[in-house]
Amino acid sequence: MADIQLQNIQKSYGAVQVIRNVDLHIADGEFCVFVGPSGCGKSTLLRMVAGLEDITGGELLIGGQRMNSVPPARRGVAMVFQSYALFPHLSVRENLAFGLTLAKRPAEEIERKVAEAARVLQLEPLLDRKPKQLSGGQRQRVAIGRAIVREPGVFLFDEPLSNLDASLRVQTRFEIARLHREYGRASMVYVTHDQVEAMTLADRILLLNAGDAVLTEGSVAQCGSPLELYHRPRSLFVAGFIGSPKMNFLPGTLLEAGPALARVQLPGGEVLEAAVDARRLAPGAAVTLGLRPEHAVLGNSVQHLVRPVRWQERLGEATYLYLDGSGTEAPLIVKAPGATHAQPGHRIAFGLPAAALHCFDAQGQALPRCVADEDITLPVAA
Repeated sequence: MADIQLQNIQKSYGAVQVIRNVDLHIADGEFCVFVGPSGCGKSTLLRMVAGLEDITGGELLIGGQRMNSVPPARRGVAMVFQSYALFPHLSVRENLAFGLTLAKRPAEEIERKVAEAARVLQLEPLLDRKPKQLSGGQRQRVAIGRAIVREPGVFLFDEPLSNLDASLRVQTRFEIARLHREYGRASMVYVTHDQVEAMTLADRILLLNAGDAVLTEGSVAQCGSPLELYHRPRSLFVAGFIGSPKMNFLPGTLLEAGPALARVQLPGGEVLEAAVDARRLAPGAAVTLGLRPEHAVLGNSVQHLVRPVRWQERLGEATYLYLDGSGTEAPLIVKAPGATHAQPGHRIAFGLPAAALHCFDAQGQALPRCVADEDITLPVAA
């Protein structure tokens, strides 16, 4: 087992600073996902843990040992890359055993570890096949198995699902989650640009700022559990990145700032209330309200807006209505039941519950929400 500590980690290429002020502790057995937009430095940060990139400043510790200058082979980590990097002339069995064979491990040990990895990843029927005889998902499982046989203290995944089609991504994502359950003693660090992967796999998410924000704000936008980032984003950036489709944003002016309620006037004159602590702002301040598409309520309610439909996406289980943003370039998105149908130009009323609204100040920082976000636990069948 090996925990990972990043202490004030910095990375620069000449005068260009890519990673700034990253402090993070990944516990033994924790699954941590690095996520963020292209260019934010998430793969660079992972490669620094692996030893494939030099650290400009700060300290990296794995299992309590300083690793800044330790070569990759001696760090006790195993990395799975975006490309499968399998030897095409070797069988699955030989690919799994390659690293152990190169290290001159005993034949009995190699056989045992290969058999165990094949069992965990359900590769046993495929051991005698060559990579060209495998699907993309099977090849990625072989690449993961090659990491498993090393029995590392840390698994590193660099966008391992990017080359797979949609159905294989879901299947392989499940395999990685199952791997974490079976190998829970090992820490896992996973890089992706796909926030759905981050939400479904992570114990904790490290969301990195967009590249153009790194120099002014530091690299870390927010770190926490997936639902913490979903329910309580610290900034407009986090709120807009986590969630699919992303959160709706409505600019407005603060009319009343109370400890549990903010009254905000929109440019069209509508007044909405949000259950947030707005006391640190003065009336008249510019603010932005946020509402997730799935939290909008179709129909007239105590506080609602009426907007014409631009277009719709009917997905079967749900319909997404794209409504006119009234002065904003981005449309307002409302998630509706799958049977919902609306023609472009139809005016739709939708409610914005005060408890579901987020509020951000002029600098994009969130005001504290005054609502509880509780998980629903289903009863166990007898």
